Amino acid sequence: MNEKPENNSADNTADGKDTGADMETQQAPGEVEADPFEQLAAENEEMKDRFIRLAADMENLRRRTARDVRDARAYAIANFARDMLGVSDNLGRTLDAIPEEARSGTDTGFKALIDGVELTAREMLTALERHGVHRIEPHGEKFDPNFHQAMFEVPNADVPNNSVIEVVQPGFVIGERVLRPAMVGVAKGGPKMAPANADAGKDATQEADGQPEENA
Repeated sequence: MNEKPENNSADNTADGKDTGADMETQQAPGEVEADPFEQLAAENEEMKDRFIRLAADMENLRRRTARDVRDARAYAIANFARDMLGVSDNLGRTLDAIPEEARSGTDTGFKALIDGVELTAREMLTALERHGVHRIEPHGEKFDPNFHQAMFEVPNADVPNNSVIEVVQPGFVIGERVLRPAMVGVAKGGPKMAPANADAGKDATQEADGQPEENA
């Protein structure tokens, strides 16, 4: 018997429809494929930005580390220096307690002892200065609460108001930091202290006014 040829047209049509649907699913109409060069350029810019931020962070870290090391070297002896100032104060009090007649006496042994104490006091201050510790002697200067500690006020109209008129105990600084503020007495009631730049400007004005006028 003759067999009827199979009709595959419907199946082919269905398969064709499925294939077209798959193609439409893979690439929608109007969709533009991303340019790989643009993607690489964007990734390159992102990596460049990250590198710049990382380099800036590393530079900031390097500066902070250098500053910390510098401060550690400068201020490492702060506590020790503060303790040594107490010893220096005691040496100074010892010298101040010696009567003048004892200094001018004929006892050579006692005079040698005084000279030794004075030499020790000077050497201690010199050693502290070699390590960045410096003395503050603000007599006659304007009172600065950052470096001075006011112990009392002295009514005096002959000196500028709020100026240091007496130093009870000298102060010390180490580097840019106050190791111990100077204990001072402050004048009250006098004229205000004029800034140095204002005095300079006033002098310049007076000199200009004192010059003779040129003939026309």
